[in-house]
Amino acid sequence: MGHKIEIMDTTLRDGEQTSGVSFSIPEKLTLAKLLLQELNIDRIEIASARVSRGELEAVKEITTWGRSNNYLERIEVLTFIDNGASLEWMKKTGAKVQNLLTKGSLNHLENQLKQKPLEHFKKISKSIMQAEKEGFISNVYLEDWSNGMSNSKEYVFQYLDFITQQPVSRILLPDTLGVLTPEKTYDFINEIVSRYPDNHFDFHGHNDYDLSVSNTMEAIKAGIKGLHLTVNGMGERAGNTPLASVVAVINDFLPDIEISIRESSLYKVSEIVATLTGFRIPANKPIVGENVFTQTAGIHADGDNKNNLYFNDLLPERFGRKRKYALGKTSGKSNIQKNLQELGLTLNESELKKVTQRVIELGDRKERVTAEDLPFIISDVLGNNIPSKVKINSYVLTHSKGLKPSTSVSLQILNKSFEENASGDGQYDAFWNALKKVYDKQKINLPKLVDYAVRIPPGSNSDALCETTITWNNGKTKFKTRGLDSDQTVSAIKATEKMLNII
Repeated sequence: MGHKIEIMDTTLRDGEQTSGVSFSIPEKLTLAKLLLQELNIDRIEIASARVSRGELEAVKEITTWGRSNNYLERIEVLTFIDNGASLEWMKKTGAKVQNLLTKGSLNHLENQLKQKPLEHFKKISKSIMQAEKEGFISNVYLEDWSNGMSNSKEYVFQYLDFITQQPVSRILLPDTLGVLTPEKTYDFINEIVSRYPDNHFDFHGHNDYDLSVSNTMEAIKAGIKGLHLTVNGMGERAGNTPLASVVAVINDFLPDIEISIRESSLYKVSEIVATLTGFRIPANKPIVGENVFTQTAGIHADGDNKNNLYFNDLLPERFGRKRKYALGKTSGKSNIQKNLQELGLTLNESELKKVTQRVIELGDRKERVTAEDLPFIISDVLGNNIPSKVKINSYVLTHSKGLKPSTSVSLQILNKSFEENASGDGQYDAFWNALKKVYDKQKINLPKLVDYAVRIPPGSNSDALCETTITWNNGKTKFKTRGLDSDQTVSAIKATEKMLNII
């Protein structure tokens, strides 16, 4: 405890192993700039050597920019023990730092490489010496290190005794298969750091058991000097340790640890990565998810009005975000008041009660209501001062392929009930024709429909509401009525019911 932790972001290398994700050359360059300049990441791992021609060109672009902006030694590439082929590739790209992949477990060494420890060490030493001779900086990965510590610890320490005598800058300890628990993470790393106190060790976590953030905390407590993270936790299988969560945890729970990351840019970079990859951020993902700073229950909004009772240290403003108050069936008046304040609107107690009830009704129907829907709801609930002399009690709307739409309608006019059915060119037209039959029999002329407009609330991203505005002409004047519902035809029927009461 009490030291600076280096953050190495591997979104552009290990994160690209997310199924279906591949960055283009311009995207890699853009993200490299964002990670180093916007987020102030200490180091970035951007590619695997010899993967593709496109990868080579991407690394060239990034290293050219990095050299011009003094970032070159903060840009790293995964390399392999391949008789110098990776180093030749590195020369073509202009990269300076290699992260050499080696075996951290006896199981991988014997069954994948078919080698003995001393044979492997000899090849590693040759690769590192060649890199040093040609001016490269070397770090080494101990692939499958966590299983190595569990099943072949003697080999791991034999390896570490060897590698700590080599000219390497950092030794990278990956939980390759995400099998560590917090207790094991602490014990393994503490044992290594205690034995080799002068060496720089990084921890590289995976999230297969959803323990990567907890494991990372324990790695820090055990004395690790560097962490490998990815934006949005991207990576193979269940992904890598997520950058945003670890930054928040360190800042809030490990006060003696210093990191350089700019918190206020985390959300922006997260959104950009999600857009470029199509790898959607779960709505409930901590720090960067859509819902994590959204209060839904009315009691929480009420508590926030009373000395911020439901706030914690994770204030959204830290991450360039704002607190929201969801609207739905669990909304109370306080939720709605919070949204009205954002819109600059005020309602009295009676009006607020009516609007709250309508929001709850929509929530019961599984409709998602947003703040942008509120002016429409207010207009619909509070704007109707028309006496209710006509009531449309029931209707059946049918629409079948090859047949004209038809409607059966039941309504009350001054406490008398009427029923009719008709067909038409559309569901509303069929409804209108059935309605006209009722009024023709009563010798009442209906006004002429001269305009019919449907829209959703401006700015709304929900499917809760649409508004239908109908313009009528009764021979003397034009007037408008509006209806509001999640169904377009129903909203038009509501607008028509208001017209029937006006006439």
